Amino acid sequence: MSETSEPLVSAPVSPGRAKFLRFLVRDAGVLLALVLITLFFSVSAPYFATPGNALKIFVQIAINTVLAAGMTFVILTGGIDLSVGSVLALCTVVGATVMIDESLSPAVAITLALLACMATGAACGFLNGWISTRWKIPSFIVTLGMLNMAAGAARVVSDNSTITGLPQSFVDFGNLIIGGFLPSIFLVAVLVIAAGWFVLRFTVFGRMIFAVGTNDEAVRLSGHNPDFYKVAAFTISGLTAGIAAMVYLLRLNIGSPIAGVGYELNAIAAVIIGGTSLSGGKGSIIGTLVGACILQVLSTGLQLLGVGDNFKPIVIGLVIVLAVILDAYRERLLRRIR
Repeated sequence: MSETSEPLVSAPVSPGRAKFLRFLVRDAGVLLALVLITLFFSVSAPYFATPGNALKIFVQIAINTVLAAGMTFVILTGGIDLSVGSVLALCTVVGATVMIDESLSPAVAITLALLACMATGAACGFLNGWISTRWKIPSFIVTLGMLNMAAGAARVVSDNSTITGLPQSFVDFGNLIIGGFLPSIFLVAVLVIAAGWFVLRFTVFGRMIFAVGTNDEAVRLSGHNPDFYKVAAFTISGLTAGIAAMVYLLRLNIGSPIAGVGYELNAIAAVIIGGTSLSGGKGSIIGTLVGACILQVLSTGLQLLGVGDNFKPIVIGLVIVLAVILDAYRERLLRRIR
């Protein structure tokens, strides 16, 4: 008689090792990619590894980081927001119009402008979420409509002209460099990311955002209304678009009805590259910050290497496609680890 052999069984992964592997696959990979890209351009691109260029990257990354922070909430719920660029444009002209009111003191004008930008953005985001959930319309279609409406409203409010003459104290704050290396507008972006991280990591609301993206029917059966969280996510996205509009005004000192063209694509790209799944329920707002850094480092490095503006979108587009492909493999590997 031949001896029967037992089937081979893979050794279980210890909880500690599984947790470490999940960290490497889900979180550390995108940060490693940023480090490698930065090292590559530091060696190959002239003037890349200089304080002046680092300062330039921090300045240029601020607007997209704020927009992407709000976009993370929407994508975590399984939605998409194509309107944030046009909403930003509308908010810039609203904010600039308030700030140039000569009947207001600079401090009051700046405060009211911030509130007006945030309220306008939040209102647009709320409409996106409410219409999408009320009539079960894909968010892609609803926000595409809002993109056009907000762009038209920006032209109406500004009379199709650029608004200048912002308070000097506001302009001075936008030009402020803290500690000789940290632009004030990047500090605003970091504060927005920190607030979003706290909400998603430590609040019940944040956990429900993840749960809705994972299985909204399970959320419904547990006694919660998933539509509430979806509307809230879109409202947050609009709110951050309003904050991004103030960052835009700080950086460029003008309110423009054509501001924000293409910004929504950059925000979505930062979220995807940062590891948030387009299917919802999985991701990290810290990863979004790293994704925004990768986009800007790529853009700046390619420019310093002499790559023309016609070819830069091709390279960045390939990076986005690669990030989506890697996301599929990452989810398979995470399931194997579990």
